[in-house]
Amino acid sequence: MIALDGETRLHVIIGDPIAQVKSPGGVTRSFVARGRNAAMLPVHVPASDFDAFVRGAGTARNLDGLTITVPHKFAAARHCATLTDRARLLGAVNVMRRNPDRSWHGDMLDGAGMVAAIRAAGGDPAGRDALLVGAGGAGTAIAQALLQAGVVSLALHDSDATRVEALLARLRPVAGGARLRALPAAEPAGCTLVVNATPSGMRPEDPIPVPASCLRADMFVADVITAPEVTPLIAAARALGCGTSTGLDMFAAQVELIAEFLLGGA
Repeated sequence: MIALDGETRLHVIIGDPIAQVKSPGGVTRSFVARGRNAAMLPVHVPASDFDAFVRGAGTARNLDGLTITVPHKFAAARHCATLTDRARLLGAVNVMRRNPDRSWHGDMLDGAGMVAAIRAAGGDPAGRDALLVGAGGAGTAIAQALLQAGVVSLALHDSDATRVEALLARLRPVAGGARLRALPAAEPAGCTLVVNATPSGMRPEDPIPVPASCLRADMFVADVITAPEVTPLIAAARALGCGTSTGLDMFAAQVELIAEFLLGGA
């Protein structure tokens, strides 16, 4: 257990809402396991205050890293002086650490976390036809990671069609031989991998992001939502016998990636 004191190096996770995040405890434990006097804390910042918060946080001399969640991942990239190749491609980040001159360096780890969670649950994306629902910050990263993991086709759906077109334009140069397409509805006909990268399912009144009637037993279904862990989509998939991975699985896969990045690793 960390003993907080004046030498503790601080990291914060920023979102709106923030109550659902699971990262602070897991990442803090990873810091401690690595022998570091460092901790992560949650901070609730609405979109209207995000830029001002990041500018102000930049002046704190004991603040070493930022982790970014909904809805700030695209806005955060604008505050980075340097980006990894994938973050530059995607135009979004979910982790930021200090450069030697105290400017920010950003990366996007959501995609790597999702693919690792799917593989750990027995749903290797390689060779699959995939449907991804959601072209926001997490969806953008997951789309790129699914292509890198070897899906043979990727269908995208989002309630905002312009976001889908913008994401397709980013992905085409790195798609290789995979087929890309936009879908007007989240109907996974012909797909054996379905990923929800939207917030739909966090609240009891939310509609299911992919109609349960469209699911089949040969599909693997994944969700980014951490609370509740078993979303209506995951529950419907399990009722059919589908393989599944949850948002908590994705979070667990990301914890070590986040800690390593924030502490200066690749």
